[in-house]
Amino acid sequence: MKKNFKNLFVLTFALTLTLTSCFEDRDDNLVASGDIKDFVWKAMNAYYLYNDNVPDLSNDRFGINGIENRYDKTEDYQTYLDEFDSPEALFETLKFDPLDPFSRIVPNYFDVLNAQQGTILSNGIEFKLYFLPDSETELFGAVTLVLNNSVADNLGVTRGQIFRAVNGTELTVANRVELLSPNTYTLNFADYNTNGTSEVNDDTITLNGESISLTKEAYTENPVHKAEVLNFSGTNVAYLMYNGFTSTFDNQLNDAFGQFQSAGVEELILDLRYNGGGSIQTAVHLASMVTGQFNGQVFSKLFYNDNQQNQNRDYEFTNTLSSSATINSLNLSRVYVLTSSTSASASELIINSLRPYIEVIHIGDTTAGKTQSNRLVFDSPDFNTQNVNAGHTYALIPLTANSTNVNDALVPATGLIPDIPYIETPGNLGTLGTSSDPLLAFAIVDITSSDRLAFDTLETEMIRELKSNTLNSPIEGLMFED
Repeated sequence: MKKNFKNLFVLTFALTLTLTSCFEDRDDNLVASGDIKDFVWKAMNAYYLYNDNVPDLSNDRFGINGIENRYDKTEDYQTYLDEFDSPEALFETLKFDPLDPFSRIVPNYFDVLNAQQGTILSNGIEFKLYFLPDSETELFGAVTLVLNNSVADNLGVTRGQIFRAVNGTELTVANRVELLSPNTYTLNFADYNTNGTSEVNDDTITLNGESISLTKEAYTENPVHKAEVLNFSGTNVAYLMYNGFTSTFDNQLNDAFGQFQSAGVEELILDLRYNGGGSIQTAVHLASMVTGQFNGQVFSKLFYNDNQQNQNRDYEFTNTLSSSATINSLNLSRVYVLTSSTSASASELIINSLRPYIEVIHIGDTTAGKTQSNRLVFDSPDFNTQNVNAGHTYALIPLTANSTNVNDALVPATGLIPDIPYIETPGNLGTLGTSSDPLLAFAIVDITSSDRLAFDTLETEMIRELKSNTLNSPIEGLMFED
């Protein structure tokens, strides 16, 4: 893992040089909080998708316009800024609730830039938290994903392991953040017992004496987590677990499709259940790999606020990567997509924007419901990477545009409803890439059977999941314009 530390340092140093080489000569002192608040308001006025719905962001609210008069101020405007204790406090009042749980303010944009390259601080596990049966406060966790070649992977942690305590303290709603936030903690594992019934009220989660200590390190994830060719009933089926639309790994994604192409696959199962989004252009590349027969046609569209109408644009299917490498396309007429409630933004874009062209069979849970794109906005004259204010490292990641498919259809805020519904349960996660994984098994049954009616009775009693706001990455759930 030392190599990953080095990679993070090199990346951050290179980005620092890129940004600071454009800085104007300024005072070396840090800028005042009021100046950062000035940046927050003017950036949100200029780019925020819902600025028309927030009265304090109106162009004539203070007699200034964020994009046209970047450094103008009025007395009323300064008085308004002074009412807020911090840039964060101001930012929260400028978001349009309840339509926007996604816009963010970040105190250090280098964390975001690194995350966009796939590098975050991680111990290599992703997990979900659940309530103990008949409890409103006590929790347990289930490991849902172990990242390849990560700390947890090298220590032998596996998907499906259950933990009931951290550092010897049993998990609750009240202490979960304190226990799971440190860079180092010890998971105390437990056994999940259904007691031979389909009821959840009699399930038991009991500590088994096993534990493991995990320390977060700088980790760069190749989002191509698993790419395999499976054969069922004489049909070659490609299985791809893809965990993030990270443009720096587009070549690796294309290589996976080259493998599928060489194997002559007839079906594709695209597993996006833990994919929170990323680059729109990478989504275009992925859609073009799945298909190939729609080169040059509109894949998706972006529509901005009234201040940015000149930026409205279309994304088109393509036969080349940004590096000019030829895309390995499968020319499929249908695709199976596996999702969970955390499948968001670019993952939803794939489903929504492929549907006008090919059959998309959606299996799993209803998706997050994010149709909007984001942009990383800097404190600079044009809010981009040129002449960035050297006095601080704040940046905004506001919602900036609505993304639609070729037919102008948005992803519903309530999410995309699956054709074959199934929600993962902590006692039956199975092994990814095998028929023991229920989501993959349902796709295989559908591929090898003509009777989809068999899935009408999938609803079962569920153990309650705690919907946590804890983020594995500063860009989790976001979709970035390119």
